Amino acid sequence: MPGYYDLVADRYRLAGILGVGGVAEVRRAWDTVLRRAVAIKLLRNGYDAADRRRFDNEIHTLAGLSHPGLVSVYDAGTIGPTPFVVMQLVDGSTLRDRIAYGPLPITVVCELGRSLAEALGHVHTHGVVHRDIKPSNILRDRDGTVYLADFGLARAAGTTRLTRSDQFVGTAAYLAPEQVRGGEITPAVDVYALGLVLLECLTGLREYEGSAIEIALARLHRSPHVPDRLPFQLARLLTLMTSLHPGERPSAYECARILRAIGRSEAIGTVTTRARVQQRPWRSRAQALLAAALASLLVAACSADVAHDAAPPASDEKLVAEQPNGPRAGLVPPDVPATSIAVRPGSIESDDSPAKARKRAQKSNDGKGKHGS
Repeated sequence: MPGYYDLVADRYRLAGILGVGGVAEVRRAWDTVLRRAVAIKLLRNGYDAADRRRFDNEIHTLAGLSHPGLVSVYDAGTIGPTPFVVMQLVDGSTLRDRIAYGPLPITVVCELGRSLAEALGHVHTHGVVHRDIKPSNILRDRDGTVYLADFGLARAAGTTRLTRSDQFVGTAAYLAPEQVRGGEITPAVDVYALGLVLLECLTGLREYEGSAIEIALARLHRSPHVPDRLPFQLARLLTLMTSLHPGERPSAYECARILRAIGRSEAIGTVTTRARVQQRPWRSRAQALLAAALASLLVAACSADVAHDAAPPASDEKLVAEQPNGPRAGLVPPDVPATSIAVRPGSIESDDSPAKARKRAQKSNDGKGKHGS
C-alpha cells in the first residue's frame, strides 16, 4: 500500500484518507498532469479473489456509464499487486453523515430523491442494477448535489448478488424482500432501497434495525411506516416504492417525475406539517360553508344598521339641542359645551347663545311678513 505523498503511476500524488471500507480505502490525490484534485480508491492488503472481482466490476460498470449523478471514472491501474481506480472527487460527505444531524426538509428530500432516481433510471436503462443503495453510498458535495457511488455489487438484471456472508450485514437494512428471499434481482430492488433511504432522510431514523435475521424477518412481515404528516402524493409514492411486491413499485424514472412534481407544488413541506396544525382548519366543508353564511348575514345586518343611522332627516327642519336641561337634552352628550347646535343635512352650525338664535328667528319672521305684504 503506497504511503502519503507517494506518486501513483508517476502522476497522482496521494494525500489524506477520505473513507475506509471493508476491503478498500479512498484517498484524496492530486493529478500532476491535468492539475486537478481527484479521488483514488485502492484495495487494502489482505484482499481475496472475490474482493478483486468486486473491485474490477465497479471500474467496468462506472466506465460504461455517464451521468451527472454518478461518480466518473478517470483512470485505473495497479501499483505492484494493488489495483487502484481514479475517480471524480466529491468534496463533501456522505448522506449518512448528513442524516446524523437530523431529518432533512421535505423539499430537500424531494430534490435529492429526484436526482438519485434519475441517476438510477440511467443505470437501469443500461441493464445494470446497483443493488447496494444506502446513505453511506450516496455522496453529497458542499452545494448539496448528490452522487451514487460504490458499484462493486452492481450486476446485470436477473443475476445473483456477489458478496460474502460477513459483508451481508452492512447492507441488510436496505435489501428488498425479494433479495432476502433469494428471488430474481430486477431494477425494483434499487427503487425499494431508495424508498427506504428517502424515508430515513425524512425521519432521521433507519426503518429496520437489529441483526440481519431480525431485519430480514421484519421486512417480510411488514411494510415500512410512512409518517402521516407527509403530503399525500409523497406518502403514496413512498408506499409504492417500498411495496413488498416488486410489480407494484414504479420505475426509477417515474419516481423522478413524481418527485419533481411534488417538489414544485405550492407550500409543500410547510403547510402540510406545522402550519396546518396552527391554523386549525375546519373539520368539514359543511362547517366552513356554514361559517361563511353566518359571516355574510352578520355583515349585511351591520351594513343595514349603519345605513339606518346615517339616513338624513325627513324634512329640512332644524334640529336644535339646547342646554342639558332643555327640551332636547337627550341629543347632546354630557361633555358637549352648553351651546346650541343647529344641524342641517350636510352642515353643522354653532351659535354662542340661545339669544342670538331667537334674534335670527325674529328676523326670519319679519322677512316673511314683508314678502307676504
